[in-house]
This record gives sequence, structure tokens and C-alpha cells, in this order.
Amino acid sequence: MSLTSTIKTIQDIMRKDVGVDGDAQRMSQLVWMLFLKILDEQEKQIEEVQDYTSPIKEEFRWRNWAAVEKEDQKTGDQLIEFINNDLFPGLKDINNYRGNSKLREVIQSVFEDAYNYIKSGSLLRQVIIKIEEDIPLKSFEDQKHLGDVYEKLLKDLQSAGNAGEFYTPRAVTEFVVDRVAPRIGETILDPACGTGGFLAQAVDYLNKSKREESAETLQNIQDAPRGIEKKPLPHLLAVTNMILHGIKEPFRIERKNTLDLYTDWTENNKVDIVITNPPFGGMEEEGIENSFPNEFRTRETTDLFIYFIYSKMLKNGGRCAIVLPDGFLFGEGIKSRIKEDLMEKCNLHTIVRLPNGVFNPYTGIKTNILFFEKTDKEKDSTQTIWFYEHPYPEGYKNYSKTRPMQFREFQAEQEWWGDLYDTLTYEKRNESQHAWKIDFRKEKTEALAEAEPYYNKAREYEKQKREKSEEIKELNAAIRTLRREVISLKSKEEEKQVLKKEIEVKQELIKVFKQEAAKLERQAKDEQDSGDRIKYAIYNLDRNNPHTQEKVLDVTELILEFEQIQARIYKAQEQLKDKLAQALIREVE
Repeated sequence: MSLTSTIKTIQDIMRKDVGVDGDAQRMSQLVWMLFLKILDEQEKQIEEVQDYTSPIKEEFRWRNWAAVEKEDQKTGDQLIEFINNDLFPGLKDINNYRGNSKLREVIQSVFEDAYNYIKSGSLLRQVIIKIEEDIPLKSFEDQKHLGDVYEKLLKDLQSAGNAGEFYTPRAVTEFVVDRVAPRIGETILDPACGTGGFLAQAVDYLNKSKREESAETLQNIQDAPRGIEKKPLPHLLAVTNMILHGIKEPFRIERKNTLDLYTDWTENNKVDIVITNPPFGGMEEEGIENSFPNEFRTRETTDLFIYFIYSKMLKNGGRCAIVLPDGFLFGEGIKSRIKEDLMEKCNLHTIVRLPNGVFNPYTGIKTNILFFEKTDKEKDSTQTIWFYEHPYPEGYKNYSKTRPMQFREFQAEQEWWGDLYDTLTYEKRNESQHAWKIDFRKEKTEALAEAEPYYNKAREYEKQKREKSEEIKELNAAIRTLRREVISLKSKEEEKQVLKKEIEVKQELIKVFKQEAAKLERQAKDEQDSGDRIKYAIYNLDRNNPHTQEKVLDVTELILEFEQIQARIYKAQEQLKDKLAQALIREVE
């Protein structure tokens, strides 16, 4: 039986159980078992070549409670009681056990929020038997094959598209890693790692590119991937994914909310490469944004992620590729300020514009891949931005679950790209039907020159407003002095009246000055806004391909399409009326 068929059979068995509800729970149940089996196979391989003490108690090791060759294996209620009362509590409290401390951390983090939802011990035993008999993991080829099936499982998990969290197509992860081109010894972080697709691809890339099998090289590959994931199930999947890709102790795949770490992120945490697809359109819980600088505070997840990445995560000279929706490219307000800051501190050199449907069936949101490098020198910051509009393959009008994007489609981008490690080669790129560039530095210089008169007027109005505010302060001080004099005069009524009149005059003058100050404030804001509209227009990166002619609308064709839609609506309405009438007749009868 093929592995794909085996997985389907296991899912069918789980569907019979009353405790497991939906694809997400079926996935979590299957993966915690696969995790323990994969870990057990890894430990067997280590035991063959060296003395080894497992961090897991003997009775909790897969080989001792799950292996089918034993005659006295638990099943039914006895198995469920063992899983719920012994195995899960034992793996959640593994710190006091012996063995590899780093692996203990991994196991505890995986099972910290894991639960067994299966109620039937006999069905659970059936699942275990299928895993034992039909999922071999004794060789690298077995693990590689399971990795392919595992990836298909992730892709088929429809619920992964909730709350802006989407499975990133393998073609995209492979292209991103291929263009970022990690080198042996570099650290690679995905701060929203999900199920670990980007990191798994990076590990494969490093293994293919290594020129020697030295202990140092192999250790560098083990140390390269770092990931952070907020939710338990994706974290479990990511850790398992790393083990399948040869990372023996994936303790650097942490289960945390990345955005909670902003304040504590230090120089030691910085990495050479960030590759990620952060959640689209999500909103963080109130208070998360308070750790970030005032001018960049927002509760929008994507904005916080990208600011955190370039401001704190990357080393100088570090590289990033990030998948972002169109909304970030044309977004204003805080998004514009983030783009401005990003382009001053980094070289945003390439934006690959992906077509609609890349993330089908999860979302139809149009996405882009931004490539940039961190720099501490103004001359190395963003000068020219290249755009590449990725076309559909010939004969395609959209992607779908059955016709997804393929890595081979990116061959044109690869050939056009230039030297992966030399930013100067970007200037040697050629424009084409799909590629074009903007001279960002020139645009910025021209925009600032055009906006400067407005900013000058705004500054002048602000200056006049400050002068009015000072006059108001002086008048208020004078009024306080006059009031003290009124009190001191006691019975001298004529003099009191003179002073009171003077106070009234000054109070009226304050009202006039306040109105003038408010007017100056509005004028300053209007001028500032006019300048900002000119300045921040250059940060709208939703740039259309200048080599593509806009399609001329055929009015006759549009009218015909509209009439066809109206006809279908009318037909549906008539059918609904008929069904309602039939239902009423049956009710009367």
C-alpha cells in the first residue's frame, strides 16, 4: 500500500471515533504519533553507533508501548488510560528525566499543549498498527518519501487557511530559498514558521550545496534553522518536519508569540537570513504594540512583523525574503512610515509580483515577494527597485488545488536575476515584458523637492502658532497678576473696576488669539498633509507593469455578460418560488 493510501486509511479510521472532530484534530492525532515513531527511529540509528540514553522513560518510548510485535500490548480502555494518564503527563513533565537536555526541551514543548482526542482504544490500536506496518522509516529514502506525503497532508489541511495563516506553496518556498541562497554557517530564521516549509526547504538547499561531510559543516547545517510559531499544532508539525529533514535536535523551533519578543531581542538573537510568510490581515491582542516605537505602533500583525524583521532580527548585511499581500504595497499611514524606514535602512532591490490564485484554495489575495538586504550605510540603502511580474503558464487563467504553481515556472526569474551574492549585478538586469524598474532615489529627491514648499509653509504656520501660544501664556500670567491686585485693593471699588475691565479685555484677546492659533494649526496641518501626499506617494509600491497594455473594455461584451447574469438570477428566483409554493401545498395537505 502506498503511503498516501495508508494516511487516507488512518484518517478513515479516525473518522469513526466520536472524540476526534474535523481535519485539524485528525492531523494533530496523527502527527503526535508520527513524531514519537520518527523520534524512536532516530534514536535506534544513534544507538547503533554510540552509547545513548533517551530523554524519554523506557515505558513511554514508542517501541515499548506501540510496537505491534509485542504480544501483551495494551488496547481498548487500558490503552486510552495509559495514553491519557501516563504517557501525555509524562512527556509534558520530562525535565527531570535523563538524556539529552535539548531534546527534552523539544519533547516538552511539543506535548505542552497536545491532547489525545481519541476515545476508542481499539480504533487507536488500529491506527498504531497501520503506522507500524505501513510507514517504514528505517532508511533515509523512507524518511524522504514520508516527507513528501507529510507535505501533501499539510497542503490538504483546509483549516490551515484560518486567520490569515496559509500553507505556502512548495514552489514559492523553493524559489525564495533558491534566490536567498543560504550558505553553510549562516543562520536562517522564520519568525512565523507555521509548519516549517521555508526552513525545511532551506535545510535541503544547504545539504545539496555542501562540498564536504566534515563535522563542522554538518553541525553548521544542524544549527542553521530557527523558527518561532505561536500555535501548538503548527509547532508540532514544524518540529516533526525538521526531524524528517535531518535536524536531530530542533530545539530552536520555539513555540512563542514572536511579537512578544520585540523588547528582549538582542544582538545575539540576530540572524543572517529571514524567510517568512507572516499572517495576512490579522490583528494582535491589545497591548502587544506598546513595545514598539510610537510612530510604528499598530495592531496589524503583518506591519508589526515586517518592522520587527528589518529593525531588530537581521544582522547588517543580512538578507530577507518575505511574502506580503498587495495591501502592504499600496497601504498608507503607518504602512507608509514602515516602508519609508525600511527603504532607508535596507536595500529593497526586488519585488516579485505573484499572480492571483497562488494561495488557492485558502485565499484569493494577491501576493508579492519582497527581497531586501539590511545595511547601515545610506549609500547602500534602496536606490533602484526591480519588479518582476510572474506570468501564468501558457494555457492557465488561474491556479487551483489540482493545478498549483510549479517551481519550474520561476526559471525565467532565475535567469534574469543576476549574481545572488553581488548586489551590483542588479544594475545589469534587463527590462522585458515582465521586468521593469523604478529609480526610487530619483523619485524621492523629486518628491521631497516638490513637497518642501508645503513643509516650509507648515513650519511657518507652526512658528506663528507657537508665538500666539506664548502671547496667550503672557496674557494669562498678566490676568493672574491683575486678579491678585484686585484682591489686595479691598474697599477701593473704582480701582477694582478698572482692573476688572482690563482683565475682561485680556480675556477677550485670549479668545481671539486662541481662534487664530487654531486656524494656524489647521493651516499647518493642511500644508503638512499636502507635503505628505507628495512625499508618501513614492512609497506606493503597487506599481503596474508599464510593458503591459491595458485591456480595452468591450461594452457589447459587458452588456451581454450582464444580461446573462440577470437571466441566471431570474431563473434561480423562479425555481425558489416553485419550491416554496410546493412546500406550502404539502403543509396545507
